[in-house]
Amino acid sequence: MSKHVVRVCLVVLSVILLSQAALAQVTLQFMGWEASPLETESVQRGLRRFEELNPGIKVEYIPVGGDEYHTRLLTMMAGNAAPDVFFINAEGYYRNFARRGVLLELDEYFYQSLSLDDFIPMEQDKMLVDGKIYGTSSCVVAPVLYYNKDLFDKAGLPYPPSDPKEAWTWDEFIEVAKQLTIEQNGRVTQFGVYGFENMHPREAAIYSNNGLIFSEDYSKLDMGPKAQEALTKILELRTVHKVSPPAAFLEQSGMNAAQMLQTGRVAMVADGSWALQELAKMNFSVGVGVLPIMERPITAGTAHLHSIWSGTKHPEEAWKLVEFLSSEEYQIGLVREGLWMPNRAHMYELEDRGRWMDPEVHPEGFEGIADYFADYVLPNPSIFVPREAWDIFEEELDKFFLDDQPLDKVVENMRRRIDPILQ
Repeated sequence: MSKHVVRVCLVVLSVILLSQAALAQVTLQFMGWEASPLETESVQRGLRRFEELNPGIKVEYIPVGGDEYHTRLLTMMAGNAAPDVFFINAEGYYRNFARRGVLLELDEYFYQSLSLDDFIPMEQDKMLVDGKIYGTSSCVVAPVLYYNKDLFDKAGLPYPPSDPKEAWTWDEFIEVAKQLTIEQNGRVTQFGVYGFENMHPREAAIYSNNGLIFSEDYSKLDMGPKAQEALTKILELRTVHKVSPPAAFLEQSGMNAAQMLQTGRVAMVADGSWALQELAKMNFSVGVGVLPIMERPITAGTAHLHSIWSGTKHPEEAWKLVEFLSSEEYQIGLVREGLWMPNRAHMYELEDRGRWMDPEVHPEGFEGIADYFADYVLPNPSIFVPREAWDIFEEELDKFFLDDQPLDKVVENMRRRIDPILQ
């Protein structure tokens, strides 16, 4: 055989092999919301690692603004053009989408390689819908208490505890907040605390006071005396104790909560654990403590899941991506950056904490916060009710916090509007 013929044969063989490789390549579309550029960058970095491990799968990431995210996702599903894999909010959407039949049931994939017992209890509760799994846990996030160490040092005050067993009582917390509220020439230049009126910290406070927002089976509104007492105490931070800024303070200041903490406009901020990613990069001495307790130490957790569209043409490849997105390898980078907390139970063991706690990100004493997430997190009740019901809850609660309406009247309106939805 001549050299020319050999060369031609090799070229033809190369073309055939390249064609087969192209045919074997699967492209998955993966959609998520863009909470911040830092989060999007972290997700994309993880996806590049997935592609390295799975050379036959290409992932196209589609970041979408959070306000329109779930509406756009439903529209795409209705048009038979949904992404294969996507973020889905646990709060009001995951269960709704599962019961609509637009999420692929994952039991046959999940139990082949994973176990529910691998996850902390809160994440098990979050994933299960009527005993089945339609999305895998991404992580866990929950409110904590951030503080500006310099302001505490200047005031000569001890830092908020990071050990839940040593958490401040609510009264102790108020006294410290009063000492950190500074008024000059009739104007408050530094507030003691901000954030408890917001979603997540306020639910944690209700749980801490042994209150319930909904009945234990989520069939009706509860909002009994304990829940109302907790919300009243939160409002009194602003209206009675004057240690928390007025509702319009953020808008008027032109700063977000992290910037107010950095610049010393507030000394403490109750915010989600995800905020640490931004705070750790803001070049000031930030600390993290547990929330003050009313009757018991507790916080209220949540976080998105990763689900697969029931109409995907690539269920096997999509599961590989979803499994990776729930894996320790994927999440550990985002945990080390301060965005997430681990969803795997073993990652909270003392010998494993050093693998994800970064001293450049996680402040001194963060071991106590790890205990907080391991043992003191309850699921936010918004996870288990329809989004419509939760939206009404928030709408009515604004009337209490922002419009000075009596809480008993607000709860009466909540019950009238929410119970028919739950029942």
